Amino acid sequence: MAVVRFLIFILLILICLPSQCVSVPESEALLKLKQSFTNSQSLSSWVPNQNPCSSRWVGVICFDNIISSLHLSNLGLAGKIDIDSLLQIPSIRTISFANNSFSGPIPEFNKLGALKALYLAQNQFSGPIPPQYFSHLASLKKAWLNNNNFSGNIPESLTNLRFLGELHLENNEFSGPIIELKQDIKSFDVSNNKLQGSIPATMSRFDAKSFAGNEELCGKPLDKECDPSLISMPTTPESEQGSGWALKFVAILIVATLVAVIFTLIKSKRRADDDFSVMSRENNDDVVQVHVPSSNYSRASEVSKKESKRGSSKSGGMGDLIMVNDEKGVFGLPDLMKAAAEVLGNGGLGSAYKAAMTNGLSVVVKRMREMNKVSRDIFDAEMRRFGRLRNRNILAPLAYHYRREEKLFVTEYMPKGSLLYVLHGDRGSSHAELNWPTRLKIVKGIARGLTFLYTEFASGDLPHGNLKSSNILLTDNYEPLLSDFAFHPLINPNYAAQTMFAYKTPDYVVYQHVSQKTDVYCLGIIILEIITGKFPSQYHSNGKGGTDVVQWVFTAISERREAELIDPELAGNNADSINQMLQLIQIGAACTESNPEQRLNMKEAIRRIEELQV
Repeated sequence: MAVVRFLIFILLILICLPSQCVSVPESEALLKLKQSFTNSQSLSSWVPNQNPCSSRWVGVICFDNIISSLHLSNLGLAGKIDIDSLLQIPSIRTISFANNSFSGPIPEFNKLGALKALYLAQNQFSGPIPPQYFSHLASLKKAWLNNNNFSGNIPESLTNLRFLGELHLENNEFSGPIIELKQDIKSFDVSNNKLQGSIPATMSRFDAKSFAGNEELCGKPLDKECDPSLISMPTTPESEQGSGWALKFVAILIVATLVAVIFTLIKSKRRADDDFSVMSRENNDDVVQVHVPSSNYSRASEVSKKESKRGSSKSGGMGDLIMVNDEKGVFGLPDLMKAAAEVLGNGGLGSAYKAAMTNGLSVVVKRMREMNKVSRDIFDAEMRRFGRLRNRNILAPLAYHYRREEKLFVTEYMPKGSLLYVLHGDRGSSHAELNWPTRLKIVKGIARGLTFLYTEFASGDLPHGNLKSSNILLTDNYEPLLSDFAFHPLINPNYAAQTMFAYKTPDYVVYQHVSQKTDVYCLGIIILEIITGKFPSQYHSNGKGGTDVVQWVFTAISERREAELIDPELAGNNADSINQMLQLIQIGAACTESNPEQRLNMKEAIRRIEELQV
C-alpha cells in the first residue's frame, strides 16, 4: 500500500497546477467551517476570494499548494465543528483543535477516512466514544484526546488501527477495562481515568506513569498485584483475511492503472530533475521513499562541489545546493531527491523536512520564504559565515539553496528532537532521563552556546532572536544545540515581527523595541520552563493555554513559595540540589523582568548560570 500512496502522490504532483490544487470550493468550505465556530476572531485572515495557501490563512498548512493540515490549536475557539465542510477538503491528513473550548460529544471526525493525526487535547469534550468510532480511520497514526471529559469504555476499534503509534487518553473519565493494543505504539498514556481490572501483559511494556491515577487498575507495570479472578484473557481483533485479499487485489489494479497513467504523463510532460517538490509529502505523518535511479552519489557530489565554487545557476533558477560545511560529506539536490523524505512540521519561519540519504546521513531541510531583505551576494556571505561556525552547542548549517521565492536551509538531523518535545511531548525514556543533572547540563549548554553567539554576532541587536525550546535540539547525550539563530538581519521586517519569538516579549509588545536584552528574556523563559516542567503560555500567540511561568514565578517568590515551582518529577533530590534549583529559579526571574532596564544582561546571566554546580 505504501507503493500505492507514493504513486498517487506523484500523480498529483504531475497533474496538479498551483492554481488548481486549491479549488474555490475548498476555500469556501473553510469559511463555512469558520462560521460554525464562536470566538473566531483569531481567524481574521480567513477572508473570501483568497487562496488559503498563498494568503497564509492562520492554521492552514499546505504543501505544494495542497491543503494537508489544519492546526487550529490555542485559538480560543468554541461552538460546533462542521464536519461536512471538512469532507469537502479530501487532502486533509492532520487536524488539531487542541487547547480550545469545544464541548459536547466527540465530532464525527471518523467520516474523514484518510485522516492520519487527530489532536483534540485540552477541550471540554464529554460523553462516551462509540465502540466502532475508529473503524473507518484505518490510516490513523496519532490520536491525542487527553484532558477532556470523555467517559465510558475505551473504544475497541482502536485495536484495529494497524498504524497507530501515539495514543493519549489521560485526564478523562474513561472507565472499564484497558483494551489490548498490539501495535508498535511509541507514545501511550491513559493515566488519571477510572479504568478497572488488570493491565494486559502485552501492555506492561509501557511506563507505570502511563497508567497512574486509576485506583482500580492492577498488574505490571504498577506495583499492585491483581486478584487472580480479575485477570482477563487477551482479546484478538476479528480476522480480516478475506477483506485483506480483496484489498490486495484492488491495490494491484490501482498500481497497474497508475503506472500506465504516469508513464503516459511523463512522456508528454518532462519535469526538471531538480524539482524539490518530491521532498514534500501529502501530510506531516507519512513517509515516502523517493527513488531516482539515474542519480549517482559521486556524480551529485561533483555537481555540488562545482556549485559550491560558482554558486547556483542564474537568479531564480533551481541550481543546486551550496555546501557551506562539508564535515558530514558533500551532497546535492539529487541526493535529497532520492532520499526517504518526511515532513516534520511547519513553524513560524517555514516548513521542515527530514531527508535520509543513501550515504547514511539524515538532514533537516527548512523551506524559508520571507528572507529577501538582503541581496543574493550578502545572503551567500552570511550562509558561508554560518557554515564556518564551530561550537559544541551550535547547530551550524551544512548547505543552502537560493531562489527568489524561497530559500532552503540544510542542517544535520537530531533524532532525539527538540527540548520542547522532550519536556512536553515525549513521555518515554527521553523524558524520564530529564533528572536534575541533565536539566542543569542543558541550561549550561544553552549558556555556552549563547556566549559563542554573543561573541560572533556581538554587534547585532538580536544575536539569536528566536530563542525558545523548540529551537534547541538535543544530541543523544543531551547536549543542547542552538538553531535558527542570527536570522533577524535576513528576514523581512514585517514577517519577523509576526514570527520571531523576540517580538512576543514585553520588549516589543509594551516598548516597541528589541535588543540584546530581548534574548535574555527568552533565555529566562527557557530556564523557568526547564525548572518547572510547565509549557509556557508565552509560546502561544494569543497567550491562551499553557502556564504563564513568569507571573507564576514572580508571585511565588513574593510569597516565599519558591519550592512549589520545582517540577514534581525532580522531587527526591538532596538539599544541595534543591538549593541549586532555587538559585536557577532566581536567575530565570531576573532574566524575565518586564522592564529591560531592570533585567540582567546576557553576560551576567551566563556568569550566574556557570556558577551553579551539581
